[in-house]
Amino acid sequence: MGLVRKWVFPVVRILLIAAIAVALGKLAFFPDKTEDVSAVPTGEIVEPVIPVALGTIVNDVVVQATVSADPATPLKSTAAGTVDEIFFAQGSTVAAGDVVFDVKVEIVRAPEDTIDEEGKTKPPIYRYEQVVAPAAGVLSSLSVISKQDVTIGMTAGQIAPPTFSVSGSLQPEQRYRLVDQPTDASIAITGGPAAFTCTGLRITTPLAGSEGDGSTGGDTTGTAGASGTGGGGGGSTTTVSCPIPGDVTVFSGLAAQMTIAGGKADNVLVVPTTAVRGAAQSGTVWLSLADGSTEERAVGLGLNDGSQVEITGGLVEGDQILQFAPGALADPANCPPGAVDCGAVSVR
Repeated sequence: MGLVRKWVFPVVRILLIAAIAVALGKLAFFPDKTEDVSAVPTGEIVEPVIPVALGTIVNDVVVQATVSADPATPLKSTAAGTVDEIFFAQGSTVAAGDVVFDVKVEIVRAPEDTIDEEGKTKPPIYRYEQVVAPAAGVLSSLSVISKQDVTIGMTAGQIAPPTFSVSGSLQPEQRYRLVDQPTDASIAITGGPAAFTCTGLRITTPLAGSEGDGSTGGDTTGTAGASGTGGGGGGSTTTVSCPIPGDVTVFSGLAAQMTIAGGKADNVLVVPTTAVRGAAQSGTVWLSLADGSTEERAVGLGLNDGSQVEITGGLVEGDQILQFAPGALADPANCPPGAVDCGAVSVR
């Protein structure tokens, strides 16, 4: 054992050190030769091309809405005088035409009729003017009392109707999809009854200079006489609303989804909205030619469902067009179809 430790181990150690030294020297002074290989690009950028094909477009506009009670109707005095008798107390249910109170109005005598035969001033005479409920509902407020003086047009109370409406905000660009002035919508109440149809749909944008509640009217599509919402300076908020049928039970504050049918087209030419610059009435596509070049082509646009648009002119079935129009967005979910800049990154 002593011989192994004295001679064998030291010799093995020396041989290992020598081998390592030789290997390091070779790496340092005699590196392996490598062939010079130049990188040559082999990929090719190809513009996606799609054919113009026939299809069906269902143009349904979905609006997130809220159920609310219809606004109260003011009860106004129709004469100047003194409240004589009140027939309904606040909180009572009234029908349209019910007499809520009457007004004692003095009849002015002619000058020659003011003195009787004995030379005395004749006593005043009166007539009684009835103030009737302009609508059915609950007399939610009554601000007059007996013997109180009132004037013509003075608001004496409010009548809250038992009816409800559903309403929501419509994006301005969505109005292009509702140019046919729909008059009804399908309503689905969150946690409520099955979906139902409401008629008398109103679409309103306040006019510049209208009052804050939009009661002066506005640019209305659908039923005339609708009122909108917006600031006194004429805002851009467009409101869509629809009365809820009386046989449907709802409550104020319920969330709802309003689906407005803007039209349906069968067996028409359709292309993705990403292929078109423009979203309504007219637009531009890029036609792919046989030699590999492209040609800008003006087209007519019809119905638009947000992902596909109807082509009404400028193309025929089978034409090859670029799937992504230069400058259009690849994902128009948060932007009007065919728009160039909505704060997102363009595909070009």
